[in-house]
Amino acid sequence: MLSTALRTLYARRASFVGGFVALALGVALLTVMGQALAASLHAPHRSPERFAAAPVVVRADDTLRVPTPAGPRTARLPHAPPLRPAVLDALATLGRVTPDRSFPVRPADGPAGLAGLVGHPWSTARFAPYALTAGRAPAAPDEVVTAGGWTCPGARLRTAHGTVTVVGTVGDLGFERAVFFTDARAAALAPEVRQAVVEADATAVRAVLRGDARVRVLTGTERRLADADPDRDAEALTALNALFGTAGGVSAFVSVFVVSSTFAFAVAQRRREFGLLRTAGATPGQLRRSVLAEALLVGALASAAGCALGAYAAPHLGALVVDGGLAPAWYRVGGAVWPYHLAFWTGLLVALAGAGGAAWRAGRTPAVEALREASVEPARLPRARWVCGTLLLLTAATTLAYALWADPGDLLHRKTWVSRPLLLVGAAAVLSPVLVRPLARLFVRPPGVLGALVRQNVLTGARRTASLAAPVMVTVALAGSLLGATATLGGARAAEVERQTAADFVVTPAEGTAFAPAALARLRRVPDAEVSATATTAVRTLEDGVALVGFTARAAEPGPLERTVRLPVRAGHLADLDDESIVVTREWARHRVGERVRVWRGDGTPRTLRIAAVLATGTGGNGAYVTPANAPGAGVDRVDVRVRAGASAVTVARHLRSVEGVRLLTKAQWVRASWPPQNRATRLGVLLVLGIALLYTGLSVANTALMAASARRTELATLRLTGLTRAQILRLTALESLTVVALGSALGVMVTLADLSGMTAALHLLTAPAPLTVPWRSLAWTTTACALLSLCASLTTTGWCLRGRPTRV
Repeated sequence: MLSTALRTLYARRASFVGGFVALALGVALLTVMGQALAASLHAPHRSPERFAAAPVVVRADDTLRVPTPAGPRTARLPHAPPLRPAVLDALATLGRVTPDRSFPVRPADGPAGLAGLVGHPWSTARFAPYALTAGRAPAAPDEVVTAGGWTCPGARLRTAHGTVTVVGTVGDLGFERAVFFTDARAAALAPEVRQAVVEADATAVRAVLRGDARVRVLTGTERRLADADPDRDAEALTALNALFGTAGGVSAFVSVFVVSSTFAFAVAQRRREFGLLRTAGATPGQLRRSVLAEALLVGALASAAGCALGAYAAPHLGALVVDGGLAPAWYRVGGAVWPYHLAFWTGLLVALAGAGGAAWRAGRTPAVEALREASVEPARLPRARWVCGTLLLLTAATTLAYALWADPGDLLHRKTWVSRPLLLVGAAAVLSPVLVRPLARLFVRPPGVLGALVRQNVLTGARRTASLAAPVMVTVALAGSLLGATATLGGARAAEVERQTAADFVVTPAEGTAFAPAALARLRRVPDAEVSATATTAVRTLEDGVALVGFTARAAEPGPLERTVRLPVRAGHLADLDDESIVVTREWARHRVGERVRVWRGDGTPRTLRIAAVLATGTGGNGAYVTPANAPGAGVDRVDVRVRAGASAVTVARHLRSVEGVRLLTKAQWVRASWPPQNRATRLGVLLVLGIALLYTGLSVANTALMAASARRTELATLRLTGLTRAQILRLTALESLTVVALGSALGVMVTLADLSGMTAALHLLTAPAPLTVPWRSLAWTTTACALLSLCASLTTTGWCLRGRPTRV
């Protein structure tokens, strides 16, 4: 059986090369995604950075702990209270206490791309330790020491805190871009102390602070918790895990679909051969075993080659995501073993399943009927494909209906709108022979004799046409669904911001996360302006008694808030908001006006507040509203300004611009700034998922076209004998390729519209703007790329088949 399989593979090498390439690339794709996912499971051990040489660090506890029947629930506090002066005084009796302060420093000039500077008091530099490489320590309020070589002693630096002179530099330790001020100047710029270094015995420090749950004593490796963003590695891993989990799911679907359909197509092209073998006395079992032996041989070799290719490509993917800012610098891909096993055995099983399904059907067909079927494709779709396609379609419709009924907001999450199109794509691919015929009858009417031949080839060879159109459909559908989802959701959020913004201007801090008190006071005194100052905070509540759920919130005065925003109030009144109440959205488990809900504020203190009003959920950006009294520690980071009736907007804008340290935006600029809502990492993540899938499906378009053209040598010879010239046959092939690409693109657009309709329905239910945005330009480019790939593959193969005389082809 093995020798027969080897001879068959050699005789049909063009067809099996196509299967080999598809499977090898698919296994390589699975290997790369598996290696990337494996690398996102564990973070490297990180030692203390800023306080590596500090004996003891005392830090204000920034963790909320809520007891529940299922155990304590914890969350990070956005506005942890600072260390109390009494604590610092008690620690000073044990030894020297060095308060630490951190604040952003954004220079108005300097090297291009300089960002992320952070200020500290000079007395904390020795705990990293930083050492002077040039100059001296700062001694005056306008003197600083900088880390790294981006400037030198004597340079002057303009900042929002005033112009400072660089009097010294220290070495760059790699984890921050520090600017050191005098201790007095740092205390003036950042008055609150959230952590301090204590040069004393740790046991004595714990004894002094015993019973105070609001502070933590950090020693040893725990000192890393005092570094900036100590959870950044865990957060990076979570983001990477979600990204590559989604990309791996899409890649697995695409590769399994392409590989199985390629092997099934290769076997389906051999119907005449199977009919002749059955006539010669071959049994169905012999045919199946022969096909499975061929698939096993090709599958094993291609899977091994794919694993080797994936091992080579995986580190390059890791470097790509690091360079794109999607992963931290320590992220490295490669070295895990289980992705090779998973990819190899998946590829082999998919190849056997794809070939075995077609071989099973061929083995069940009687000999004479097999020969007749080889000449004219049957009009009916096999029952198994009907059942599979119908189940996929019903699953897509049922899950969509349930999501719309139970939780429409879930359809706006990235994982959902990336994975949901796969059901529709799978259903359309399985049922493509049924869908191609009516589309061809309606729209495929090219003029001339060659046009008539193309139409008949498409109609009589619906299965072959569907096999060629399916990769195009997958490519276009994925591009349209993913890019259309981001555009639709971005448009909805931008429209929501425009609808809710009643202010003429929006003012934000030029640097930092909050306005300086002096700047905020000047903004409040601007003449002829209604000013609403709001602060970002967060509240948490227990749902079902065990789930600690967090919600973003804004702290605002209700009177000015009503005059500068148009919130989608569905019950109650904004005017009823006071220090004893809260405004919630329908996302909350309790969302009836008058109900009382227990919440934990941004500083961790609990309050029981009355629900004053309920907002529509929208796209998820409405959040809750509280008064400033219920947002302790939150600094004002946004000021909405509405020009009073009869006043000059130009004059008001001039007054606003005169305030130092602010950034002024008109309403139109504010709305534009909300588009697109995704940050750079999110956009790159979507493009990574889409790019991997489109690259593979694009190659499958060329591969399938190559296999189809090489299998038509007898048909091409017949056309030459009937009088068609070589140029006419090439034109016929080109026209047929373009027709197949057009049909596949039309199916892809239909899948895109069906998928995006589900998102717009969810937006309607959430009372958010629902602009269905189809990325027509991207679809046009995708279709053009598929057409070029298909043309190049089919014309190259056809030209190669027409080299000799027609009687010898």
